[in-house]
Amino acid sequence: MPDIAEPIQDIAHLGQVELLTPKPAESLWYFVDILGMEAVHSEGQSVYLRGYGDYATTTLKLTEAPDAGVGHIAWRTVSGPALARRVAAIERTGLGIGWSNGDFGHGACYRFRDPDGHEMEIYYDEQRYEAPESLRSTLKNLPMKFPSRGVGVRRTDHLALLCRDVGANRRFATETLGLKLREQVVYENGTKEIGSWMSSGPVHHEVAYVLDVKGMSGRLHHFSLWIDNREDVLRAADIFMENGVFIEAGPSKHNNSQAFYIYSYEPGGNRIEIYTSGFLILTPDFETVVWDESARGTGVYWGAALPDSFLDYATPAAEAAPGDVPVDPVIDPR
Repeated sequence: MPDIAEPIQDIAHLGQVELLTPKPAESLWYFVDILGMEAVHSEGQSVYLRGYGDYATTTLKLTEAPDAGVGHIAWRTVSGPALARRVAAIERTGLGIGWSNGDFGHGACYRFRDPDGHEMEIYYDEQRYEAPESLRSTLKNLPMKFPSRGVGVRRTDHLALLCRDVGANRRFATETLGLKLREQVVYENGTKEIGSWMSSGPVHHEVAYVLDVKGMSGRLHHFSLWIDNREDVLRAADIFMENGVFIEAGPSKHNNSQAFYIYSYEPGGNRIEIYTSGFLILTPDFETVVWDESARGTGVYWGAALPDSFLDYATPAAEAAPGDVPVDPVIDPR
């Protein structure tokens, strides 16, 4: 049997994502009233939110900013020693920024950038959510009761980041952070890496790196939230239509990940995916699935093909050009 390097098991899961929005009140309406998230804290220009199934106090930070996009991405480690090991590994790459005292909901963290410039951090100490009486579930193993409003998203699932060099970012994520490579899209006889999907545990992916067709750096393609079944994706479509939320794509099924999805835009301009049914990876010797042009097709297993905006638009948006998504993709952000 060939020698196989011992896998790095130091990252526990995707912890917190910060989204930037130029329309903070309208964006908050979308996440709270439409998606059913709970706002747990506000500080400065930021509001901290959570899904009803998240065990941490907060998993989404919504911050007012001139442009939409991703502020930072936080990863939780499995222990204090694991945090120290990953900090040492990051510092060897020269991409480290330094230590911070932390943020609401988690303790000291080490800040760094990936090769494309997306700001990230790793931490271990985290505040577990304790629901007030009004939000306490009758299930002892559920952190918070199911919300009585909106889509009712359970938890953060993943995010997709655009980059200039998918290979460089994939190598950093796997070799330095220890994420596992689940699927890839590689074109031109295996010479052009278009996208890579990775996770720290059995979920299909927590982060995807995809080639930025506009040649920009540090952009967000989408942020994804999990719901429990496909019927809830269809219900989300009804809720979006009843509230004037623009639906970009879906409901449909991806080929890679096998997930059922719908994409919309929050009022600040960030693309948001409601996602369910992706497969779990429990075997330790899973072989990365690689798709070429013919196998990949449109990226849709069944359902309508993805629109041109899915390839062209990301946040922060490029300068206005034919085919770009409208500046205000939400019709009636009440």
